[in-house]
Amino acid sequence: MFGLLKKNRKNNKSKIQLVDLNANPLSEGDVVLSLRYELGKCKIKTGENGFEYESIETGKRVNWTLMIDAATERQKVEKLD
Repeated sequence: MFGLLKKNRKNNKSKIQLVDLNANPLSEGDVVLSLRYELGKCKIKTGENGFEYESIETGKRVNWTLMIDAATERQKVEKLD
């Protein structure tokens, strides 16, 4: 009916990229400083459900989706050189 009741089938969500708070690209094997979950220094690894942050000190693993900052859509980590 004149297109008024049609559903918008396009996906308008922006694709979240794997970047730190300073917009530095992240990849598997990078060492980062976690700003959440008291992980400290972490290494990015591939897990069953995509990328994971593994704490170097404790061995605890956290999925990358839990580290997304809602305001900036960036990871709450800082890449270490």
